[in-house]
Amino acid sequence: MSKLFVPLEPSAAALATDLSFSINEEPHPLCLLAAEKLQQYLRQQQWDHDFRLIGKMFGVLVVRTRQHELGYLAAFSGKLAGTNDHPDFVPPIFDGLTEGSFVNRGMTKLTQINEKIKLLETSENNSRQVHHLKVYRKAHSINLQNKIFDQYHFLNKAGVSKSLLEIFNRKPPAGAGECAAPKLLQYAFQHHMEPLALAEFWWGLSPKSAHWKHGHFYPPCKEKCSSILQHMLTV
Repeated sequence: MSKLFVPLEPSAAALATDLSFSINEEPHPLCLLAAEKLQQYLRQQQWDHDFRLIGKMFGVLVVRTRQHELGYLAAFSGKLAGTNDHPDFVPPIFDGLTEGSFVNRGMTKLTQINEKIKLLETSENNSRQVHHLKVYRKAHSINLQNKIFDQYHFLNKAGVSKSLLEIFNRKPPAGAGECAAPKLLQYAFQHHMEPLALAEFWWGLSPKSAHWKHGHFYPPCKEKCSSILQHMLTV
């Protein structure tokens, strides 16, 4: 049994009778039970991340194992306290923060190019060099981003895997694949768990750029998640 699987009380089994997975505006009662447990956990832990300064979207996925046990998985969107990996949450689809990864090397190279451009721009008669460096920087940035996108592969219910570039058939939006819902479904499919119900809630200070409020539930975002989830939930 996965250590990330959190069992629900046996009495909750009645709520899962004849339940087929769908993403609804209102969270299923099983998700409310799971979210309450997760929120208790969030209150009790000491976090490097200060939720009073910036909130975070969390998700719960109620699942049934091959042993017919009922429980849930938990995830957060993006990073938490500067890292992708926390022991009680499902892992990211791809962890670009791994030490020595091509992402770190690529970002280091971008920093070096930027520093060289900045240095040349302080001197005269370097416009040609600066132009060539900016063209090179753009090409390097695009290649790095496409390589990152190609590391994100998503399973569907039938076991078929597709990358972000295949799913969107165009440049994916920034942050695609980092939300809680795809992480949860990916982990469930990898570990042969049957998804039953999904819910996401905002925890902490509301961002200025969005309407999310502390403790409120929201459906997965359309821009980043709809195409991914459409693939993942295909039979």
